[in-house]
Amino acid sequence: MQNDSTSPIEKKQNNNGGGVDLSKSVIAYMASLSTARGRNVQKQALDRMAEIISGGRVCDCFSFPWHLVRYEHTQAVRARLMELYKPATVNRFLCALRGVLRAAWRVGLMLADDYQRASDLKSVSGESLPAGRELGAGELVSIFAVCDRDKSVAGVRDAALIALMYGCGLRRAEIVSLNFLDYDREAGRLKIHGKRNKERYAYLPAGAVVALNRWVIARGDCDGALFLRIRKGGMICEILPMTGQAAYTILLRRAAAAGVSDVSPHDMRRTFVSNLLDNGQDIVTVSKMAGHANIQTTARYDRRPDEAKKRAALSLHVPIMGGV
Repeated sequence: MQNDSTSPIEKKQNNNGGGVDLSKSVIAYMASLSTARGRNVQKQALDRMAEIISGGRVCDCFSFPWHLVRYEHTQAVRARLMELYKPATVNRFLCALRGVLRAAWRVGLMLADDYQRASDLKSVSGESLPAGRELGAGELVSIFAVCDRDKSVAGVRDAALIALMYGCGLRRAEIVSLNFLDYDREAGRLKIHGKRNKERYAYLPAGAVVALNRWVIARGDCDGALFLRIRKGGMICEILPMTGQAAYTILLRRAAAAGVSDVSPHDMRRTFVSNLLDNGQDIVTVSKMAGHANIQTTARYDRRPDEAKKRAALSLHVPIMGGV
């Protein structure tokens, strides 16, 4: 973006005089986000937009004068983002931009009129191909077989963890935030602490009950995180819960040992949604099971439409003679 006399950076130098705490707007916006991951993701978005608006002079959102951003700047950054990213990513960036401008107004750094004009940004329309994939039944069997062959306590724990990824469609952050007391063995259900502090119950399929009960026996019934770290030598560390990154790494390692590539915890969640829908469950129920705020989100996880299109295409006969 060109650097001109109206850029926020030059306005800061000429008008602000260094008397404003530039971090206030970002701190207030970050405080409104409910998860550490959400704060990290949106900070990266703000860093990138600060870089774009300033022409590369500022890359740290905490050092950028968001209260001096005006309508011409937000429209220009929107146009640039559309050149760089897919629609869904652009809209996430714009959400961060609106949020930090709203925070600048709320903390008294920005006039209401300036805020309303600058934040008057249309969302970007368009639809890209869905990310991720659905695992096949054979791939799931292979991953669980790898865990089963590992007779150590780590094999028991990893089988239970992956069973919840697929059998309950849990996000990895939801899995590692589970407490031992969240598991009701009699009812075969878990109390899930989801996004935006929303709680729900997840009922376990029979196989997941078996896997989780095996882990509970190995873990013991002490209070604390349901899934714990395991030290070298197979010792369970009762005071250290697992991290979301550790859950991701465990799935990758077990999948690689099973010969399954290109897989993520969210792919297990996508497979959970698709398989339930394929089994005839209604989308409203599946949406509630997945902890989605609306069924449109659930529909994006469904890979069945592509399978239907593939079957339809294969039913056509193109009369080409001979082979390649």
